[in-house]
Amino acid sequence: MSLSDLSAPRMDGRFLAPRLFALTAAAMAATMATSAVADASVGLAARLSQVSLAPLVKAPPALPGPVVRELQWEGQDIDGDGQPDFVNPTGQAPRTHDAYGSGAYGASRDGGVRAHEGVDYAATAGQVVVAPISGYVTKIGHAYSSDASLQFVEISNPALGYEARVFYVEPDVKVGQAVRLGAPIGTARGLQDKYPGGMTDHVHLELAKSKARFDATEVIVARYVAVETTAD
Repeated sequence: MSLSDLSAPRMDGRFLAPRLFALTAAAMAATMATSAVADASVGLAARLSQVSLAPLVKAPPALPGPVVRELQWEGQDIDGDGQPDFVNPTGQAPRTHDAYGSGAYGASRDGGVRAHEGVDYAATAGQVVVAPISGYVTKIGHAYSSDASLQFVEISNPALGYEARVFYVEPDVKVGQAVRLGAPIGTARGLQDKYPGGMTDHVHLELAKSKARFDATEVIVARYVAVETTAD
């Protein structure tokens, strides 16, 4: 046996050790990587279990409700300042036909002997009645000389040249008092005692320009406005 043969095993052992070390290190690294992946999976699962799905569920949109058409009153702007100069004194529609006829301007009265000189706006007895124009209270009088319970309030606006008389009210104002458009001037009186058997409670509004009476519905206009509602 030569010296080279005797040294061969030692040479193989010297190279085998590093190889075994490398294999061992690789195996350990693989084991650590597998453990890290397992830990990451467990952590991800834990985090997912804490996520609430509630925010992802959206509430159904509200269903649109029926469109309602409301009656609204608009007063005409006659002085060009962008603001109305007339207002409905009761906020209700004019009186239509009842047992005593029509409440429209010019309607027949006394069998055609005379014409109705104002517009009757339906009212609820006791409700607030407002000033149809701005101005000064120039007179408080009686609608009928034989009935002191039914009064009227006269308002004059010298700047615009208009005059208004509102009948069948219990006045809350005094002569000489300044009133603004839409301010309370009294309360509506019931008319059942005076006109039994079917008279609609109302206030009688007369408007005049330079003392000439005209139809109040020319300057107080009714419009139906669509108003959306939401379904319950």
